[in-house]
This record gives sequence, C-alpha cells and structure tokens, in this order.
Amino acid sequence: MIRSVGSLTLPLAFAALAFANSANAAGDYPTATIADYVLGCMQTNGQTRQALESCSCSIDVIASIVPYDHYERAETFKSMSLTTGEAAGLFRESAPAKAARTELKRAQAEADIRCF
Repeated sequence: MIRSVGSLTLPLAFAALAFANSANAAGDYPTATIADYVLGCMQTNGQTRQALESCSCSIDVIASIVPYDHYERAETFKSMSLTTGEAAGLFRESAPAKAARTELKRAQAEADIRCF
C-alpha cells in the first residue's frame, strides 16, 4: 500500500532519503536519524517536493559540520531539558548542555542559509 505524504508518496520520500544518504554527505548518521529529521522538518516546512529537497539538504549540511555523536548528544540534552523537575536544570544549564546546543544551533543556522 502506498501512503501519500502531501503530494509525495512515502516510497518516493524514502528513495530521496536514500539518495541523499548515498551522497555520503550524512557520513555516519544512521538512516533512521536522517529520516526522522527530514520528516520532522517537512512537518514544519510543508509536505512538498521543495520541502523534501530543502530538508534533505539541511540534514546533509548539519552532518557535514557536526559529527553524529555530537548531534546525538545535543538532541539528548534538548529532549531531556523539556522534562520537569530540578534535575532537568542540569540538561538546560550545564556547560556541556549549552555547548552541545550551541554547536547544533550554529550548524542549523548554516543549513538554513544554504538550503532554505
């Protein structure tokens, strides 16, 4: 069964993700991470062919700047900072959390300039 994502079908979207990853721009980023980023980006920017291309470009740029282990660390800090309680402050206010978020934000800003 083929499901539609806006004007795209899922097989087309995943084929485009595979093509983007085969260009080796995403280096050692797992395919699931790339797909998750692109799908989330498309939800924010519209589910169009242009959004697919821009979002695929964006994760490629981020991957060319930020090694996967740094990306994973920043995403973990970001996710954990959304929790409640005193312990969540560690994920928001610690020097490693701030450094990881800053590195990822800079890469995302560069990706926005290049891709959108």
